[in-house]
Amino acid sequence: MMRAAAAQSTSPARASSPFYSRKVALSLALPRKRIFHNANYSQRALRGVSTWANVKQGPPDPILGVTEAFKADTDSRKINLGVGAYRDENGKPFVLPSVRKAEESIVKAKYDKEYLPITGFGEFTKNAAILAYGKDSTPLKEGRVAITQSISGTGALRIGAAFLSRWYPHAKTVYLPTPSWGNHTPIMKDSGLEVKQYRYYDKKTVGLDFKGLVEDLKAAPSNSIVLLHACAHNPTGVDPTKEQWKEIADLVKEKGHFPFFDMAYQGFASGSVDADAFAPRYFVEQNIPIVLSQSFAKNMGLYGERVGAFSIVTASPEEKARVDSQLKILVRPMYSNPPLHGARIAGTILADQELYGQWLGEVKHMADRIIGMRADLKKLLVSDLGSKLNWDHITNQIGMFCFTGLTPEQVAKLKSEHHVYLTNDGRISIAGVTPHNINHLAESIHEVTK
Repeated sequence: MMRAAAAQSTSPARASSPFYSRKVALSLALPRKRIFHNANYSQRALRGVSTWANVKQGPPDPILGVTEAFKADTDSRKINLGVGAYRDENGKPFVLPSVRKAEESIVKAKYDKEYLPITGFGEFTKNAAILAYGKDSTPLKEGRVAITQSISGTGALRIGAAFLSRWYPHAKTVYLPTPSWGNHTPIMKDSGLEVKQYRYYDKKTVGLDFKGLVEDLKAAPSNSIVLLHACAHNPTGVDPTKEQWKEIADLVKEKGHFPFFDMAYQGFASGSVDADAFAPRYFVEQNIPIVLSQSFAKNMGLYGERVGAFSIVTASPEEKARVDSQLKILVRPMYSNPPLHGARIAGTILADQELYGQWLGEVKHMADRIIGMRADLKKLLVSDLGSKLNWDHITNQIGMFCFTGLTPEQVAKLKSEHHVYLTNDGRISIAGVTPHNINHLAESIHEVTK
């Protein structure tokens, strides 16, 4: 109002000036701009500073944390025993020669890059099933195994958990061993399954708590889903014996439990693909229906290619067809269809007799190197360094990982004083142990356990 009054009292000559009129117009517009700005600010305040302001910081991945600490360490003696990937005698990533050959033949053939069917590359899935169940498998011969390619073992587990959540006719509860692979619980929960545990690892013996396992599976409600590591249990490296597997199979059959096998290390554990597949094959022979997750990350070194398979043993070819149709319905909105290149590599190796034989030899070489490092580490601790502790579990366990029995305090000392990096539960990746670092590792373990 004051500005309006001032304008009225101004001389006619000044008021008619175009420069004066523009100045008055601008000054009269200023309050409106401020009001508009304040209104915008109030709306933003009501909505919150950001759409994602309430997203909580998630916990760091324990393995990633180990690797980051290792990378930041400048000591030349440092050892990373956290990563679950094979390393050669020089601690370097290893690409299998059979994989190189298969890849060369694929490139030479100049295949197209068209989409795969929803359930994947047929040559691969057909031979992956044979690898898992055996060429003489009755369900395979009778056309009763439904199988789909997956995004490695993680994807296979997710497909399997989602299928069980949607179609399993009994309680949607899965029993996991204690401990189990860290990703098992979120995969099952995110798929809609309730997660419970059964005893598995005995801290006192650093071995299998078979008595506790049997008691817990007996106590579980009939028709429970039970997740079983087919071989090279992750993270403990502790496996049941063949006789114990037979007892577990009898118990599962008696209680009507439903086995979900996770087979991520076939061939990589003992060096024999047949020996490592004993458990799922035995269950199938006993007419126990199973579902099975397979990974080709470790045994073919196809970590980044993400090659896996999920399969279901059904009662008849007609049932298999129905299960197949539902697997496609499940996979389609997940990722539509799986990646092609890695499946071609694995499929080529499994289908070519010469390449397959070469691959079997390479898998045994990797397994033997790990078994050899276990024996050498135990010898250094017991014979050379004179440790008074019992280290039999190092060689009794099998596969990539070893549960050392070290306490979190001892692990902390290994990291801070000896530059040896591992997870806080004392798990080490034997694949990271080489002839070049094993002496430092043994001496460090001996120092923190004296």
